[in-house]
Amino acid sequence: MSVVDRIKFCLVLFCTLLYATTCLSYEVPVYETGNGMWANEQTYINVTFDAKSQGQLAMVIYEWTDAPFLGKITSMEDNTLPKTYICTSRAVMEGFCDSNQLGRFILDLPAGVSLNDTSFWSARVALPANRTGSAGDISTSSFWNNPEGNPTPPPSEFDSPFRRELTSRDNPNTSPEGYYEYDKPIQYLVRKTGYYCVAMIPITVRGAQTRQETSGPHPTYSGLVLFRNKFDGKLPATDYPKVNFYFVMFLVYAAIAAAWGWLCYRHVQDILPLQYYLSGLVALLVIEMVANWGYYRYLNAHGRSTTSTVFLIVVAVLDAGRNSMSFFMLLVVCLGLSVVRESLGRTMLKCQALALAHFIFGILYAIGIVELELESTSGLVLLLFVIPLAFTLSGFLLWIMYSLNATIAQLRARKQRYKLRMFERLNYILMFSVLVILIFFVVSSFSFSGRLAEDYAAKSWKVRWWLLDGWLALLYLVSFSLIAYLWRPSENNRRYVILLIVILMYEADLRSISTLAMSDEIAQDEEDAEDYDLEAIEGRTRVRDDDEATLVDNRRGPPVTEDSVVFEIGDEEDDDHTPISSRRPGRLSGEQVRGGEDERKGLMSGKDD
Repeated sequence: MSVVDRIKFCLVLFCTLLYATTCLSYEVPVYETGNGMWANEQTYINVTFDAKSQGQLAMVIYEWTDAPFLGKITSMEDNTLPKTYICTSRAVMEGFCDSNQLGRFILDLPAGVSLNDTSFWSARVALPANRTGSAGDISTSSFWNNPEGNPTPPPSEFDSPFRRELTSRDNPNTSPEGYYEYDKPIQYLVRKTGYYCVAMIPITVRGAQTRQETSGPHPTYSGLVLFRNKFDGKLPATDYPKVNFYFVMFLVYAAIAAAWGWLCYRHVQDILPLQYYLSGLVALLVIEMVANWGYYRYLNAHGRSTTSTVFLIVVAVLDAGRNSMSFFMLLVVCLGLSVVRESLGRTMLKCQALALAHFIFGILYAIGIVELELESTSGLVLLLFVIPLAFTLSGFLLWIMYSLNATIAQLRARKQRYKLRMFERLNYILMFSVLVILIFFVVSSFSFSGRLAEDYAAKSWKVRWWLLDGWLALLYLVSFSLIAYLWRPSENNRRYVILLIVILMYEADLRSISTLAMSDEIAQDEEDAEDYDLEAIEGRTRVRDDDEATLVDNRRGPPVTEDSVVFEIGDEEDDDHTPISSRRPGRLSGEQVRGGEDERKGLMSGKDD
């Protein structure tokens, strides 16, 4: 196997994102790829090998911005060849490095840049099981060996005059000279926030003029890379911001729930059926935020385990339930439940079926988005989690927009202006949400399209949690708060009126309906308000009873006098063709605007905006 092949198959980058100070730290095996770090004065990376590990390693630790300095270009003519990263005997013969760099990573620093100006820590490491192994032709002795032993360096850097302070000013991690024998964890101090990588590859060095044997297997090694972080726990940096984020969201939703509960308590006698459902959704949101916060705190304290998996399933169920119930509630609101009509009939079953499907697909998506690695998962597998949810989501959105437009058109035709303003504001809220979703969809698409790129993790680790969870949760909070404000409980939410309606000529039926349902027929125009005076309706009932006594051969007698005429509720076509002069003259001004005042008083708010 050539050096290039070894680099291709054996080079391992260990990079772990941390947001981090702690006695608990994030650990990954030496064969696992990771992320990066948030830094302070106490953060570091420790690399620990098992006592049975054997062989030699070329090892380097660095921050990702210095990655262009790692390795040298193999061929200026052939751009398809990867860089030469390790100084081997062949690399020495080809002039990529010097013999004193054998067994190390090659660093190609530009002119004027020294090793101390970078973040590199590089060494040739002999593992514990072969501490007495040969270092090849590389001398491990000092420049001068005192027969009585070399002197011990001063214990404090301040006892050394100037050189030690100067060399560690920019890079606190000084690379060892020659051959480094591993006897304790290798510690790399992290003083700058960034994406840090640990790379290592097994090597066998025979000498500057001797070619390596590639047929035999390399010695085995194992160990852990530990990242000590600012936060007290085991979460990687890409997930830790969620702990504080969901705690803040819990406080916000708790405040909303308290305000909503107070309004319900004050107007308990006037609460609409739809507002009972909204109350349940508010409670579910508080529970969901607590569950999310508790889940990430548990992961931070204990790491991934069977218990955390069960916890994840509970959180996924709550999240999917919240989404499904939210879309379901928004759909029935747009269909006019409790505002335009009292019941949706069989349409309610269709709404419930769509909500159930969205709930199931939402659980699968929520689990997949946490368990799947975006960098290594194939696009087909990701689509299997996304497409079903996208279909149900699209169904909800299309149905919601269609129903909302139909309801607005109906209210506009009936001149119910107060309720019309409510639904128009709801439409503005939804259009704002759709616009924000489209913008973030474009941004997220550009971001995730490069997920297989070498530098994707290094560029996106700070904002990945925001792209996946943060902005959606914040958008939901804003939209839900505005909608809940429109449909908040108020002192004149519902007014019940007993209304007598004659359905046919010979049939009479008493119907008890709420003003909310009856208000479908109450016009909001001052000129039409007098047609629906309740006192006049009662008078019409008495006239109808007297009028039935005059029927002969199933025919009605002459019409009643003009002063007794009140148009029957629901005969909108007759109302449209009836001249204004046919209405009762002499009505007081207070009676003329009764319909408008009733509409402004009732339903969802006590005031007209």
